[in-house]
Amino acid sequence: MSLLKKKLVAGAAFVALGGFLGACGSDDAAEDTTEETEDAVTAASVTDKADEVVASLKEDGNWITAITADVTVEEDLTVSGTFHDGGDESADEYRKFALYEQDDERVVTDEFTLTVPMMTVESPNFRIQNGTVDGDVYVDAEGFELKESTVTGDVTFSSQEMMDAAMMDEGTVEGEVSVEE
Repeated sequence: MSLLKKKLVAGAAFVALGGFLGACGSDDAAEDTTEETEDAVTAASVTDKADEVVASLKEDGNWITAITADVTVEEDLTVSGTFHDGGDESADEYRKFALYEQDDERVVTDEFTLTVPMMTVESPNFRIQNGTVDGDVYVDAEGFELKESTVTGDVTFSSQEMMDAAMMDEGTVEGEVSVEE
């Protein structure tokens, strides 16, 4: 794809997102804005396709993955790699999986479900925000977070340290939360 075509696609994607990416950074007010650049657009994956979700959550994927409809991934899914808030290497380690849409005022207008047998989390500071993960989650990275989201299955941590580093107060786990034996 030519550079001009990439820029046009990136620009069109930003307009279509309507500010979605600006709200996908951290919750700190000072960091709550995103420059309207090609880098800000290409640092995210916004999709309703299972293969794109899988690719985006791999080690060479994106710092944020957002789904725009319910998605089913037939095989186990691994979230790997170390990413930084906004895709900025100088920012804190952070990775986000957004299962929702929002309006211009950042009010959640719809939530979605990712159906997967098992999601293994190997990325540090990985947040699942809004929506539902219909399946089990295995956590082998520090800083796992559920933010206004639900896991219908079990959440199992590889160690007590990983469980202690998790932030799940604002989420719901319908199954058991445990440490691997």
